[in-house]
Amino acid sequence: LQTWNSYTRDMKYVTYEQFKDMDMRVGLIRFVEPVEGTDKLLRFEIDFGEQEIDCEGNCTKECSCEDGTCVCVHDCICEIPEPFSGKEEYAGRDIRQIVSGISKYYTPEELVGKKVVVVKNLKPVKLRGVLSEGMILAGKNKKHLEVLEVDALKKGDKIS
Repeated sequence: LQTWNSYTRDMKYVTYEQFKDMDMRVGLIRFVEPVEGTDKLLRFEIDFGEQEIDCEGNCTKECSCEDGTCVCVHDCICEIPEPFSGKEEYAGRDIRQIVSGISKYYTPEELVGKKVVVVKNLKPVKLRGVLSEGMILAGKNKKHLEVLEVDALKKGDKIS
């Protein structure tokens, strides 16, 4: 016997194909600060690991070795993007800025260092004039909100 209540009747379902299109990844929270002019929003800088670098050309590598010393030459052009926010410690890292309305539940200090689950391919939006490039996943009930954290997974690992 199947029950049908207002929750299931009003539920908006997604297909497996729609779910499969979501790119959920583990990200390390590197920096958090309040968004100026609001008491709810926090701005995050989240690290997803090493940045993929686009190269033009065939990218072949030629190496020559003499007396135990090897020299390798690449024949393609790789453009290394400017580090996020100009911070040198972010050079070569895939850093995203995300804005989230969770300051009622967490201080910035409590969040730095957490490995969280993020929807990376959410369409970027501006919240209070600040660009947000994803969404930190969280669970909530009437009293609590908790960001979804992982322990053993690494930055950039895929969630499915």
